[in-house]
Amino acid sequence: MIPVHGDRAHPEQLRAGTEEDLYEITRIDAEAFPSDPYPYFVVRQFFDLSGGRLLVLDDSHTLHGYVLATPPDAGLSWILSLGVPRDLRGRGLGRRLMVEMVSRLRAEGAREIKLTVDPDNDPAVLLYRHLGFLAVGDLLKDYFGPGEHRIRMALDLCR
Repeated sequence: MIPVHGDRAHPEQLRAGTEEDLYEITRIDAEAFPSDPYPYFVVRQFFDLSGGRLLVLDDSHTLHGYVLATPPDAGLSWILSLGVPRDLRGRGLGRRLMVEMVSRLRAEGAREIKLTVDPDNDPAVLLYRHLGFLAVGDLLKDYFGPGEHRIRMALDLCR
């Protein structure tokens, strides 16, 4: 495991996620998105499709967050999910996960990374903007079903 900060203030370790982490990721998703978490079978299929592009933060006992992305295809990758339990937000965990994933995707040849985010999730929108993601196009109304609007955002890695 690679220490993220190597001090006592940040004991979480950043590492590649494994199949054994999937139940914990489902737990995090239920805590992070209580109204609409991904069920286990979706997390399982995302994991299989990601080709190992799953990063987690843990403290040797419990997962504290994860990010899951697609492999670059014609230079484009998608962030499928970023999850940090609500009680751990504001500690920079999501930022650490995203910075590392963007770095890895760039090294793999991604030229652009896209994601969608709930327009009412101000902390997530702000995080993505601080990382250089820009809103693309209009609000995607009912993207995930009735009332489930999303903002599409993109990060141009060629700038």
